Amino acid sequence: MNEAERHGEALLALTLSRPADALARAGQLLAEAADALTESFAHQARAIVLRDSGRVDEAVVELRAALRAAGRSGSAERLVDVRATLGVTLGFAGRTSQGLTMLDTAVAGCAGGVLAGRVLMRRASILRLVGRYDDALTDLRRAIELLRRGGDPIWEARSRTHRFLVYAALGQAARADRDLVIAERLFAAQGQELESAIAVHNRADVALQGGDVPRALGFLDEADDRYSALGAVRPNLALDRCAVLLAAGLAVEAVMVADDAVRRIGPGWASKVAELTLAGARAALAAGRFADASTRAAAARDLFRRQGRRWWHARAEFVVTQSRYAAGEHGVRLLRRAVELAHRLDALRAEEAPAAHLLAGRLAAGLGRADDAERHLAGAARFRHRGPTFGHAAGWLAQALRAQSRGDTAAVLVACRRGLVAAGEHQRTLGAPELRAHAAAYGTELVAIALRHAVKRGDGRMLLRWTERWRASALAVPPALPPDDPELVAELGALRAVVRRLESARAEGSATARLDHERGLLEASIRARTRRAAGDPAGGGFAGADVAAILDGLGGHRLAELTAVDGVLYATTVVGRRVRMHAVGPVAEAEREVELARFMLRRLAHGRAPRGALDRLDRAGAALQRALLGPAAGDLAGDGPVVVVPPAQLHAVPWALLPALRGTPVAVAPSAVTWLRAGAVPGPRRHRVALVGGPGLDASAVELKQLAALYPDAVMLSEGAATAAATLAALDGAWTAHVAAHGTFHSENPLFSALSLDDGPLMVHDLGRLRRAPLRLVLSSCESGVAGTVTAGNVAAPSSGVPVVDELLGMVTALVPLGTASILASVVPVHDGATAPLMVAFHERLRAGASFAEALLAVRASGGDDPVATATALSFLALGR
Repeated sequence: MNEAERHGEALLALTLSRPADALARAGQLLAEAADALTESFAHQARAIVLRDSGRVDEAVVELRAALRAAGRSGSAERLVDVRATLGVTLGFAGRTSQGLTMLDTAVAGCAGGVLAGRVLMRRASILRLVGRYDDALTDLRRAIELLRRGGDPIWEARSRTHRFLVYAALGQAARADRDLVIAERLFAAQGQELESAIAVHNRADVALQGGDVPRALGFLDEADDRYSALGAVRPNLALDRCAVLLAAGLAVEAVMVADDAVRRIGPGWASKVAELTLAGARAALAAGRFADASTRAAAARDLFRRQGRRWWHARAEFVVTQSRYAAGEHGVRLLRRAVELAHRLDALRAEEAPAAHLLAGRLAAGLGRADDAERHLAGAARFRHRGPTFGHAAGWLAQALRAQSRGDTAAVLVACRRGLVAAGEHQRTLGAPELRAHAAAYGTELVAIALRHAVKRGDGRMLLRWTERWRASALAVPPALPPDDPELVAELGALRAVVRRLESARAEGSATARLDHERGLLEASIRARTRRAAGDPAGGGFAGADVAAILDGLGGHRLAELTAVDGVLYATTVVGRRVRMHAVGPVAEAEREVELARFMLRRLAHGRAPRGALDRLDRAGAALQRALLGPAAGDLAGDGPVVVVPPAQLHAVPWALLPALRGTPVAVAPSAVTWLRAGAVPGPRRHRVALVGGPGLDASAVELKQLAALYPDAVMLSEGAATAAATLAALDGAWTAHVAAHGTFHSENPLFSALSLDDGPLMVHDLGRLRRAPLRLVLSSCESGVAGTVTAGNVAAPSSGVPVVDELLGMVTALVPLGTASILASVVPVHDGATAPLMVAFHERLRAGASFAEALLAVRASGGDDPVATATALSFLALGR
């Protein structure tokens, strides 16, 4: 290699490590009237930078110039290399046939060695793009061998990166990740900073394919930091982050990510601006921001139309239509648009087709057009047994609506049950995030239909059964961690890759029959595997929602399960084996009374106790009882512990303030089934105690010292020692853990709730990596008991008339499956000075053998006439057992 070639190779390497510098240097060389060889390198370098910044057409022009200069230079190797770059660029521009022809010519012109390895890698990249994975792997195996033997670590790393993409598409996550780790190391050693960042970015995709959302987010954060340091713009990073956040149920954060990316990327990324705008629209829809979603989707639709992207245009138009319907528009004009869109999505074989028919059918039904409604609902219902799993839930909802219009209650309930199973199955496949949100919404509406029938019949057992089915289902918490079964992980990864390939093929108008068949086989295998893992041959995960099992498991406890149906609160009580349903009153009134009570407790938490504060608390409790329990309070009077299962919007209730519950142990649970499961959690062999004090809480030091006297053998972390790693080690397998730290609760996904420690936040999902979470957890200084409401239930539902059937999102929901049975947390910020003695008394009762609910009752009874101490005790909830 002569000096000109060495300088040229260095310039090409610069395009992917410092692209701005490469562009400037190439321009300088061309301005200096360089020789033909140098000119070919300069044009090629400019082309690579332009291509990678989205300016593909300009890149092709530069490569044509590079090809002419290479021909004048007399270098056969130069011609081969430029042809290979041009072939790849044509492939990226969508001209794959031309690109592969050019690459075949380049391969034929190679004599072997390093150059052959480089060209084979580039041909493999386009073979992968068109779905010829076996051919791509053959090229990449040869390329890696040639490049390793020839001592070219940079191109070996690039080849491994491309092979990762093929393995990822085939669902072979372990092989994919192994190639990426090696590639990242090789890039870093050679100073290829941008490509090293890309390798980290790609590892996020592997993590998501394996179902590990926290790990995926970690890789994306690291890649973002590296890109920013290099001044590189990578719109796909934002698209991937939106997908990961939606997969975790974090829709509001996904909106912010999309917005920030659109602001930051330049005008050369028109196609990505359109895709990011649509991603933001879908996230806004999932977050329940319907007007915002409609505006965003309309903007994306217009961009796709100008870009001539028919498949994307139709999907954006569907989000516009969904958003307008969810916002309350139900007229003839929207019906016409929905009908036309349903036919168009059918023709495009888009996954949204069943949802579009369902929407058209509901609009027609609302306008009194029975024949049109039946036709479109039947069109949606045909998907309940065929096609991708997403369409199954929409199909069963359509079938339920058809049966409801006929007055066939039995058929309605069968469709609701089967549809809820289908929605759960789609959730477990971790499919397209925006479609998972819709599947959850369909599950919500199916349960709503069944609950209405239960209320209409006055059937308390039926109301309890269906409330439990929803609250205890797999839809409660979006998954964040991978399943334990490695074969299932591989199949899930392969399924996601097939779905992406299908989307690309449909967007390009390519044939999809083989991919559709492959998808069907994978979905069937995953369904069978998850059913076996759940021990539920019906596939619904609802075996524990049997009413008889709940009655048997309650023992001497009384149950009050609250359900919101069409804005009205109903209480189902279980005393002994007697189940009764009570209509309580408007949910809005209950929410007002809860806020008033919480306001009083917050005021007392600041140490301001006005005259007659205790009397005011008593009156607030009586009003709260009327609004929350109504006539059901009579069923709960007397001795004996009570389990309360509220809807999410009524989670932050100081239940002990209610007169009927003031003198009895009260446990709060997300569902009766979760409460039963918490009771079955085995305790660790050793009764080890962990005491943790986070930063910013002066009173916690005193509190922990007093508790350390009770537990002399406890592991204590405070005064800067409470790092995330040390805390995890202390919590692992603990019998009791007491954490005095500020907390933040994530309403969209409780697995992303966090406790503030000395070196940053400790997420709930981090506990999933312990051998087992602490059996009993006391949170003395945070509001982690307060839950938010999942908005996914509003995604595809009408804006009125459909109840929000919420999951109770709290620490208990996330922690019970991890091995925690009991949690103590507050519903409002509490008074630091009053909390320490309360916690000491609480732990004394625990040491004497009391349950959390019993210990909390004893602490409340010892409050005396001190309003602040009384309010502090009333602010805590015993969650779980």
